[in-house]
Amino acid sequence: MSRRCMSDSAHCGAIFALACGAALLFVVAMWPAVHGVVHAEAGAVKDGSADYASPLELLLSPDGTRLYVLCQQSEEVRVLDAATYAPIESITVGRVPRGMALSASGDRLFVTNTWDDTLSIVNTRTLAVDATWQVGAEPSGVVEDREGTRVFVANRISGDIAVLDAQTGAEEKRLLAGRGASYLALSPDGRRIYATHIYPNPAPLRTGLENRTPPASEITVINTQRAEVVDRIPLPSIAGVFHLALSADGRLGMVAEFHPKNLVPLAHLEHGGGFAYTLTLFGADVGKPVEIPLDEMERYASQPFGVAIAPDKSRLYVTLAGSEAVLVIDIPRLLHFVHARPRPASGSFAEDLAASGKYFAARIPVGHNPRGLALSSDGRRLFVANRLDDTISVIDTRANRVASTIALAGPKTVSTLRRGEQTFYSARYSFQGQISCSSCHIDSTFDGLQWDLEPDGFGIDIVDNKMLEDIKDIAPYKWNGGNPNLPTECGPRTEKYFWRSENYDNLQLTDLVLYIRSLPARPNRSRLPGNETTPAQERGEAIFQRTVDRFGKPIPETNRCSYCHSGPHGTNQKLFDVGTRKPTDSGGLLKTPQLTNIALTGPYLHDGSARTLEEIWTIYNPEDKHGRTNDLTKDELNDLIEYLRTR
Repeated sequence: MSRRCMSDSAHCGAIFALACGAALLFVVAMWPAVHGVVHAEAGAVKDGSADYASPLELLLSPDGTRLYVLCQQSEEVRVLDAATYAPIESITVGRVPRGMALSASGDRLFVTNTWDDTLSIVNTRTLAVDATWQVGAEPSGVVEDREGTRVFVANRISGDIAVLDAQTGAEEKRLLAGRGASYLALSPDGRRIYATHIYPNPAPLRTGLENRTPPASEITVINTQRAEVVDRIPLPSIAGVFHLALSADGRLGMVAEFHPKNLVPLAHLEHGGGFAYTLTLFGADVGKPVEIPLDEMERYASQPFGVAIAPDKSRLYVTLAGSEAVLVIDIPRLLHFVHARPRPASGSFAEDLAASGKYFAARIPVGHNPRGLALSSDGRRLFVANRLDDTISVIDTRANRVASTIALAGPKTVSTLRRGEQTFYSARYSFQGQISCSSCHIDSTFDGLQWDLEPDGFGIDIVDNKMLEDIKDIAPYKWNGGNPNLPTECGPRTEKYFWRSENYDNLQLTDLVLYIRSLPARPNRSRLPGNETTPAQERGEAIFQRTVDRFGKPIPETNRCSYCHSGPHGTNQKLFDVGTRKPTDSGGLLKTPQLTNIALTGPYLHDGSARTLEEIWTIYNPEDKHGRTNDLTKDELNDLIEYLRTR
């Protein structure tokens, strides 16, 4: 079956996908061709789609004898002997774990569980879960203070940091962080905690193309003794901030980040990239924070995630999740580069693609989607979690090569969905290895940005990036409904406008589409247990379903909330003019977006001009074309929004 068949017909694409998917379930995995493979057959694994371990984060015990492996898909922590890599124990934790940290004394391991909003407390002596504490919405990063009195947990959805009593788990307070609070690091002296955020902070109100502003994020700095936010280090033009590391002397910090170029047409992908991948350095060694590039002239450092600094501050290691490699940076040369030339007014060297050659020491290929890393206390071994290989690369840092690979227990065949996930996260298909699907759809969701995609012309049709969860049955795709099915969306369109080359064969495209179709919606935090509704939500649903306004005047069927936003996904999959056309738009008809977890996906409207759900109607619905809402009181509008948050 040809690519043309897949592009032209949703029916044809679906048949092809099912046929190829079934045929390829038994293809044997091609593990990395490196010597010294050690199989860690630890514990029983779950069946079905959860067979894979998907190692995400790594930690070494304080004495260096144990390696803790956070396995996201199998929802467990596997404990390995750090010398022989033999399995010691497998500890089941909560749903979709994302972060872990050891207590100050090393006797407890804290694990955040993002889909059940809990923190697992693992006893490192018995290797069992002693307690499970309830925390905020989608807990991600976690750290305990040096005194062992408080635990700090970054909550991604609520954008805050919970402060807990380290002994009881009782919540003391919440600290306001940036949007998508995710990763935490404790300073060497224990006085500060640094927090990063994967989504940009809300932008100022925008009314036209000329008022589009670059994204901006921050590093939130917390005083551990007072449990207060004491500083916010600005990260201008940054959206997507991941792990950070601090040198042992506390004089140098750095954070892995994405620098999107979303204010210019993506046609510039061939002339500098849709992203710059960078580090921001801060601390006494550099003075004012400075951004430095990881990209090379014709080879990109796609999606930096994990960072580690050698104990002697000689080397810096960065995992490149999209490039399937680890970067090694010479820190003395890096600092010389920063201080030997005039600092740009912006504080950023991101556009200087010749810069990285001044401080790069090596680029080491590893497995699929490398994420977390852990460095031995002597700095001689670097462990790297290859999330989509179910392996851990062990790098000899003196030779800058993979010395051995630990293969975790689990299937040794690669399923259709796993192949599709590997394709989704790899940048190998794009021009010069620049971007992958996951560059814009972070963790298979969204990035909170608006992009200028050029099929309709430069500076025209600025579009907000949509979330990918639970989208399998909502064709057509794109805001203008221009793509009839996912094979078209993910195949010809993506290759032409994003990859700049045709790289997928039919099997790869089928795998990718099946993976995207498989993405479930995360739990909705606005729903009560048992799907009960609050009085406000009940009142909001009545407004959503109403057929007459407050004055008794009938509301035309096509202008009712329940007409356009019908069905299980909250969309009737049709196109309408809801009065939100801007001077930059080429047309007024827009596909009704789904409502799945809409509370998470701001900003809103097709161009991201509404910063909140409320602004959709208070600012951008003056003629009541986007539902009859101008007759609503402030309280009634609040009720409607409360109901929408439950969808």
